[in-house]
Amino acid sequence: MEEYAREPCPWRIVDDCGGAFTMGMIGGGVFQAIKGFRNAPVGVRHRFKGSVSAIRIRAPQIGGSFAVWGGLFSTIDCGLVKMRGKEDPWNSITSGALTGAVLASRSGPLAMVGSAMMGGILLALIEGVGILLTRYTAQQFQNSNPFSEDPSQLPPKDGPVPPGYQGYGQYQ
Repeated sequence: MEEYAREPCPWRIVDDCGGAFTMGMIGGGVFQAIKGFRNAPVGVRHRFKGSVSAIRIRAPQIGGSFAVWGGLFSTIDCGLVKMRGKEDPWNSITSGALTGAVLASRSGPLAMVGSAMMGGILLALIEGVGILLTRYTAQQFQNSNPFSEDPSQLPPKDGPVPPGYQGYGQYQ
């Protein structure tokens, strides 16, 4: 499948870690800007300073948390690819579950099981939506191809063009 034709494993970890950090910084920055604006004293100047201060303090921490999750997920995913010898959605689902379990390991076994279930379910939903979108777009492309249904619509392959031929099987 095309969606699994990604970078080789050692570089994938760094790439996913950086992408997750960027996502966390942007998303955390937007969320913290709103939170800082709402929690600041009344006045445009105070609200702007509150937004900037909240972004500066919390967005890098959120980005770092995302980077840890992305790096651990990619590391486990690469390990599963190496161990199983193939790339498929099961690797991502298992990686999500194991990542959730490892990150919750300090909270005890019950929290590990809950986080593993949430990670596995979340990644199963993401993979399922990705597969559905891929199939839907492939089906749309197949249906929009004018040559797929009626072979008489094909232009002539060899020889002279018949008189009155306007292309795509249309004659005057």
